[in-house]
Amino acid sequence: MDMAKLASRRSSCLRRAVGAVLVKDRRLLATGYNGVPSGVTHCEVTGCLREKLSVPSGERHELCRGLHAEQNAIIQAAFHGVSIRDAVLYCTNLPCIICAKMLINAGVRRIVFVEGYADSLTEEMLREVGMELVRLEDRTP
Repeated sequence: MDMAKLASRRSSCLRRAVGAVLVKDRRLLATGYNGVPSGVTHCEVTGCLREKLSVPSGERHELCRGLHAEQNAIIQAAFHGVSIRDAVLYCTNLPCIICAKMLINAGVRRIVFVEGYADSLTEEMLREVGMELVRLEDRTP
């Protein structure tokens, strides 16, 4: 989880810093953090679209210039041709429903996270498919 927290420090999101790490057989497969796609102007320059539109956390995910940490980890693995089937996702936050659906279809089998997320459908869907969810206590001083 320390590596996911470290990845979150690279976040360019003005609202929430999230980090994600995909691991299989004790080997790091891919990392991700939330922020805009490569080559796109950072929200630090343009301002936060979600703040401008008063979009609450956990709603209207499409109204954001950035990608989620989990999405970026999946994309990084795909970009480099690395299978994440049966991998474990370590993430500073429980994934949103969009990321949860991506992780299910990518074959991730377990999610370890620290903080919850304002999206009850996520836990419902993950439990329905038998995804193992493990919530850790945050021991950061």
